[in-house]
Amino acid sequence: MLNDLNAERLSLAVDLARRAGDLALEYFHRRDALVVETKRHVTDLVSEADREVETLIRSALDKAFPDDAQLGEEHGLSEGRSGFTWVIDPIDGTAPFLNGLPGWCVSIGACDDAGPALGVIYAPVLDELFVAFRGQGATLNGAPIRALDGDLRAGLLGIGANDRVASKRVGRMLTELMDAGAGWMRYGSGALMLAWVAAGRLTGYAEPRMSAWDCMAGYVLILEAGGRVLPFPDGPGLTLPAPVMGASSGAYDELRDICAFGSAPDW
Repeated sequence: MLNDLNAERLSLAVDLARRAGDLALEYFHRRDALVVETKRHVTDLVSEADREVETLIRSALDKAFPDDAQLGEEHGLSEGRSGFTWVIDPIDGTAPFLNGLPGWCVSIGACDDAGPALGVIYAPVLDELFVAFRGQGATLNGAPIRALDGDLRAGLLGIGANDRVASKRVGRMLTELMDAGAGWMRYGSGALMLAWVAAGRLTGYAEPRMSAWDCMAGYVLILEAGGRVLPFPDGPGLTLPAPVMGASSGAYDELRDICAFGSAPDW
């Protein structure tokens, strides 16, 4: 059973994911009018929709839980005193969002001293709401979900990559995965693909460099659905990109060995 405070946190996160998703969907339907900027790279985009959706989420969290810390993609880190940190990606999959594709979502995660604690991911175009809290299981639109049984070849693998890692190294990883008989796909949102691991739609997801706001909610979902995840750095490391991997229990070890995140000198 959740204590009262965590039950309130989860309830608000679910409500905020839907409210934020509704706002993002309004922008999505008039995306041609959005002001779009390039951040670190030509494929790393941000729009006023991202900023406004994150502001909506953060303002509500500030009001309800002023002692909790917050880390968001667009507005950075605000310190807290409770030991509970919200980790927010207002629109994960901005490029698909801006191009009229359905592969984007609102991701609201949280962690504490024991690790990933809360995960809510809402895909507005698909109208799919993934919810989990540590020790409480994971659901999709209210129905329980479980990660796949079987090994790396039991289904498709999700893959992410970006300019933080050399393209040749990513190509070698994909070659090794294909040589191992793994089929893979990329859908535009790492957070959504992590949710699909929890739902048994993918055997796993791997990305050499990813931010906490992209993966925290998905990590909770996978753990509560019976899968395994590569630990994300805590403390000061929470604000820095790191390798991310989540998979069904039967696929995890082989995927970890093939990807070799952190152990290969060229990562």
